[in-house]
Amino acid sequence: MSIAGIVDLLRGRPHHPVGADGRMALADHLRELRARLIRSALFLALAFTVALFFYDKPHDGLLGLVLGPYNDAQQQLHGKTDTTAYVASATGPLLLQLKLCGVAAIVISSPYWLYQIWGFIVPGLHDNEKKWSRIFAAVAGPLFIIGVATGYYVLPKGLEVLIGFTPAGLKNLVEFNDYFSFMTRMLLVFGVAFEIPLFVIMLNLAGVVSGKALGRYRPWIIIGTFIFAAVATPSTDPFSMLMLAIPMLVLFLVAEAIARSVDRARGRGRGNTDQWADDELSPL
Repeated sequence: MSIAGIVDLLRGRPHHPVGADGRMALADHLRELRARLIRSALFLALAFTVALFFYDKPHDGLLGLVLGPYNDAQQQLHGKTDTTAYVASATGPLLLQLKLCGVAAIVISSPYWLYQIWGFIVPGLHDNEKKWSRIFAAVAGPLFIIGVATGYYVLPKGLEVLIGFTPAGLKNLVEFNDYFSFMTRMLLVFGVAFEIPLFVIMLNLAGVVSGKALGRYRPWIIIGTFIFAAVATPSTDPFSMLMLAIPMLVLFLVAEAIARSVDRARGRGRGNTDQWADDELSPL
């Protein structure tokens, strides 16, 4: 393939003119999707290569970042429990490096491949849908990062509690792959949990949930939030549960306030939609 062909492949330009209604031929849609997937894969490979150079730096490497919560928990135990992290099998160190750098590459390149997804979806949206989706994209990323940072902050306490259950006279051996999977689940739970109130706001904007309904079911939402936090956090300590439940409740209250504001702006919640029974047709 020539250089011009490679450039055309990466650009994914349509071979047929786009219609006046903004529609594109299916072959051109697939061509654009292929180009975006290839660009995302190349950027992911570049991020993976960069991550390999920062894998085992003495102080700020990826390995030190991942082992940080475990080392903090080990210090907080003050020698009460003898614990050691280890890597199993001869191929374990290589698989560990590839797995850790792969996850780091996905995180590092996430703004780019999310932009590619965004660029593929946006042309098919209406103007008002584009506006709200831009707001969603702008808020969702920082909220997820805040959730992950909160999970990273409480992780040492959770590890301290879990390792502290080791009976006296026994040594606790932490296999790194299990620890890394546990850490990933913990951070993902916190990150996704912080996104839930944002989805509530989006449901309100779509007219599915009203602010009045959120206020009416607020006690049940509070109970459900604490139950979700208790089940979702992999550790069993109340500190981790509270660190997940309290920010979620604050975000839910903010979401309810925004939903009520949107309802007032749209004239919802004033009885204008409750004057007909569920099985009765409106004049429209």
